[in-house]
Amino acid sequence: MNVNITKDGAKTLVTLSGRLDTTNADQFQTDITPLMEDSNPDIELDCTDMEYTSSQGLRLFLMLQKSVSSKGGSMVMTNMKPQVKEVFDITGFSNIIKIV
Repeated sequence: MNVNITKDGAKTLVTLSGRLDTTNADQFQTDITPLMEDSNPDIELDCTDMEYTSSQGLRLFLMLQKSVSSKGGSMVMTNMKPQVKEVFDITGFSNIIKIV
């Protein structure tokens, strides 16, 4: 999993590519921890090149969503591939996390 984080004013763009699974979930958590520490985060996760997420990845997305919501921020996931979106739909995460 490759993670690229760029800030544009108050908005943060996180570009994800590859597979998010048990082999790299710890690194992904390290990558997103600063985002959970922002005082009023506005985050867009661009999933154009994300191929797969495991249950550990789902847990990390949920942690990020809860952190962002608790601080009055917003989080949206965009450009999700159908096979990844299906995982979010089956698990009910598409009802918790805004997906565009």
